Amino acid sequence: MKGVSILGATGSIGRSALAVLDQHPDRFRAVALTAGTRGEALGRLAERYGPALAVVAEGPVPAGACGGTEWRTGREALLAAATHPDADVVLNALVGAAGLEPTLAALRAGKRVALANKESLVCAGPLVMEAAREGGGELVPVDSEHSAILQCLAGTSADAVRRLVLTASGGPFREWTAAMLATATPADALRHPTWDMGSKVTIDSATLANKALEVIEAHFLFGIPYERIEAVVHPQSIIHSMVEMVDGSVLAQMGFPTMELPVLYALSYPERLPYECRRFDPVAAGALTFEPVDGERFPAFGLGVAAGREGGTAPAVFNAANEVAVAHFLGGALGFPGIAEAVGDTLGQWRGGAADSLAAVLEADAWARRTTETFVRNYLPCC
Repeated sequence: MKGVSILGATGSIGRSALAVLDQHPDRFRAVALTAGTRGEALGRLAERYGPALAVVAEGPVPAGACGGTEWRTGREALLAAATHPDADVVLNALVGAAGLEPTLAALRAGKRVALANKESLVCAGPLVMEAAREGGGELVPVDSEHSAILQCLAGTSADAVRRLVLTASGGPFREWTAAMLATATPADALRHPTWDMGSKVTIDSATLANKALEVIEAHFLFGIPYERIEAVVHPQSIIHSMVEMVDGSVLAQMGFPTMELPVLYALSYPERLPYECRRFDPVAAGALTFEPVDGERFPAFGLGVAAGREGGTAPAVFNAANEVAVAHFLGGALGFPGIAEAVGDTLGQWRGGAADSLAAVLEADAWARRTTETFVRNYLPCC
């Protein structure tokens, strides 16, 4: 029986994790559940799963919260959930840079971190890997692409890998022209063709910023240089990523889109547990197609990969600028092309810096947010 802390229990990944727990109540139990602001939804989950700790990071404890669960609020409470003594695994499904400190805390406490918060590695990859070494913690990816790579590698060393190929669905705008993208609304961008995700991740999928974040994450997770990591558009979302070996063999992990299987693998790794879900049918899957990433229509991808290659605090700046820009797009202050424009403007002003401490990363993050806010206030569409 493994104790599991789920950070972001009310989101899409959190719900997938709880579905996994439902199928294996003899193997996993929820010891801590957290939510950002959705206290009432968290209250219903706490009543059902009976965790020792429930945390609302930004908001009040729901009315009537009782039972054997301890209720807390705020940043320190979130870190307590990430380091709970009964937690063997901490599933970090928080959105954005807010997930960094819980990742660091859990790794320093020797926990397995089932990482769905890619921003942890994007913003502070060296610090995260150092925390894992110092605390004896373990990183196991939850993103479907990185879970696929982990499964394909199956203990193979990085020396045997020629390249990693991350697949991208292409999002809702894969076939839109640049002129059409200029008129795209938040409602348009939130209509993802294959995945059911939260609004921030869905917009990142539409701009392909999400794929840039995943390239950076793959670099740190698997120790592969950026020049050996590629991305390709695969609209069917059946092949979740591929690994080409030095002998020319290409391994791919396949399946119909669901986050429950990557979550299950992260919780049980390296063991495989039975699971009731939609079985893969190659005939039903149909033809599998691939296309190159179009960097001209989706410049956020190139901006993010370039930031990763630059290293230091540049990825943290990219991530923070993107978070602010996406929020303003959803709020109506930026057009869809304005997301990449805002990120590019902020990165263009950054003078660089080493990501050698949490303070340095947080300072870069704060600077990027202020700078992007200034861009948005003065925003005029380029066309």
